[in-house]
Amino acid sequence: MIGSLDLERALRSGEKAFEPGLLAKAHRGFLYIDEINLLEDHLVDLLLDVAASGENVVEREGLSVRHPAKFVLIGSGNPEEGELRPQLLDRFGLSVEVRTPKDLEVRIEIMRLVAANESDPAAFAARWAGEDEKTLKKIARGKARLPKLVPGDDVLRDAANLCLAVGADGLRGELTLMRAARAYAALEGAKAVTRQHLIAIAPSALRHRLRRDVLDETGSTTRITRAIEELFG
Repeated sequence: MIGSLDLERALRSGEKAFEPGLLAKAHRGFLYIDEINLLEDHLVDLLLDVAASGENVVEREGLSVRHPAKFVLIGSGNPEEGELRPQLLDRFGLSVEVRTPKDLEVRIEIMRLVAANESDPAAFAARWAGEDEKTLKKIARGKARLPKLVPGDDVLRDAANLCLAVGADGLRGELTLMRAARAYAALEGAKAVTRQHLIAIAPSALRHRLRRDVLDETGSTTRITRAIEELFG
């Protein structure tokens, strides 16, 4: 992950050279980690340092290298197999809960789609190419609108009130909520950021920032929904 000494080059020519790791390759891109909640502590500490500084420092075998490492971190895992340390969990802007679909027709459609892809991947990709193109164009239009959308004080106040109501630690909750609401409004082609954009994005922006309440067995998403109803009606 962090990079190391290029042993082949060192043995061949006696020259010490840096072999970039995943953090260097992910610069200005994406770093995806599966089962991120099972990462060893020293790797979690490393990710925290890099996320805070935006650069990776490698010092080993007399070699000292410093390189930029700014990336979007994407992680997935099964919470039942182990929890992610709060310090790292808070670094994620948005979270998504993936659950097994309960609707019979949805499950059947998934099987149809998987079978079609396995049977002829090229035809399957061609079938959905038009939808992919529409999505890409929608995202491009949203990116163009984004600089023009500035949340008003009323929306900022709503965001702060909601974070206070659910007990979100720190200020990353408000900041993520504000940025995500702007992005969602831009994607939808709205002329202004509204409370509805805030409400729509709130569960994804806040559910992983809540402390467990031993007196409240309800899930974090339910607690956020309840707070929204109490605050905004």
